[in-house]
Amino acid sequence: MLLGSQPAAFAQGRLDARYEATLAGIPIGKGAWNIEISDDVFSASASGGTSGLLKAFSGGSGTGAAQGRVVGGALVASHYSASTTTSKKTEAIRMVLAGGNIKEFAIEPEPPVDADRLPVTEAHRRGVYDPMTGSMLRVPGNGDPLTPEACRVGAGIFDGRMRYDLKLDFKRMETVKAEKGYRGPVVVCAVYFTPVAGYIPDRPVIKYLAAQRNIEIAFAPVAGTRILVPFWMKIPTPLGPAMLEATQFITQATPPRVAKTQ
Repeated sequence: MLLGSQPAAFAQGRLDARYEATLAGIPIGKGAWNIEISDDVFSASASGGTSGLLKAFSGGSGTGAAQGRVVGGALVASHYSASTTTSKKTEAIRMVLAGGNIKEFAIEPEPPVDADRLPVTEAHRRGVYDPMTGSMLRVPGNGDPLTPEACRVGAGIFDGRMRYDLKLDFKRMETVKAEKGYRGPVVVCAVYFTPVAGYIPDRPVIKYLAAQRNIEIAFAPVAGTRILVPFWMKIPTPLGPAMLEATQFITQATPPRVAKTQ
């Protein structure tokens, strides 16, 4: 989702966020997301797991991380990793990126070949973002980043297995209040998911997500930067609305590094 190549003033900021996931109002998971953005590099890490009633049936946890450079105000990832653990298995994904192209990627243990899965070609791995960097919007310019224009973007994502497109469109402005931290405006975007490669076409969840026109994400700013990140996300499901929402969203600008002089 990181589009726009206008030069921007270098900025620095950090985010310490905690999220809760619910399904039809019932808590099913919790997670954390930490982001550090300096004048020339950035890093982001996330972790989470099932909770409540869901944990009793299918306990699971996961982590993810992305690192890279800040180029003209935009986040350009160089590494991405993710790991998921359930009662049945642990899986790790690692990717190396350069200029928006996937240079290396691996899944351990290597998944079995499925003849029904649409193959991912080398062309599909060019001009893409990893899932974490792709969820952070960079808004070009010098004005308020929380505008309808922030939503009018799209991007290709490769998560190590599947290549898909995400397109945003402006829905509305809202005001949010975390239990701890951020209180203020957010820009709410509609999200449209289009699978491209690396998926099995007959999978019901793929068909369902591709047909959805009511998925929404609210983006809030990382202080000191022109980066917006999700504050909440809503996905309609046959069992009721699935919701991921920040309970803590502590963000602050950090002073730029000053070169030492002799």
